[in-house]
Amino acid sequence: MRHSKTEKENTHKRIVTVAAKKFREEGLTGIGIADLMKEAGLTVGGFYKHFKSRDALVAEAVGSALELWQRQVDSAASGGPQVTYESLVDGYLSKTHRDHPGVGCAVGALAPDLARTSKRTRAVVTQKIRNNIELLATLIRGTNGKGSGTARSRAIITYCALVGAIGMARAVSDEQLSREILKTVARDLKNPAL
Repeated sequence: MRHSKTEKENTHKRIVTVAAKKFREEGLTGIGIADLMKEAGLTVGGFYKHFKSRDALVAEAVGSALELWQRQVDSAASGGPQVTYESLVDGYLSKTHRDHPGVGCAVGALAPDLARTSKRTRAVVTQKIRNNIELLATLIRGTNGKGSGTARSRAIITYCALVGAIGMARAVSDEQLSREILKTVARDLKNPAL
């Protein structure tokens, strides 16, 4: 049976969405193609109709996962909630993000795995991280009137602090300490004079 171009595109998007979620939940090596395809409601035989290799899927899925903030900006432009530096910090360092890595930041969930991926995936990750840092810098410049160099430096520090804090909050077994990590880093990022 022949599928329309639209059906093929929708199936491709479904595979990418499932892979992006499962990779963030289980790691890049924690789930195989057969299980990903089953999760997407497809057979493993259909995989190569959409991707040349597992690496191609990883690059696309991780790239998609790293567009979370851009999707929020796009939503705000269409009348959704406004995106601010504070809203990004609060959302990133939330209990919801901590407890649901499958729908959160790919860097926060996969940083060590990403460092060992293909050149193609690392190039995608590099560009998406650049975009996220630039978004943070733009928001910092807009709210604080800081110069571009100062805003970019603060954006890099913020991004690194967010990723490190969410990783630590997920790693510890003490719920109180986990919450304290999230709250302390959020407070200090939003009030850098402290």
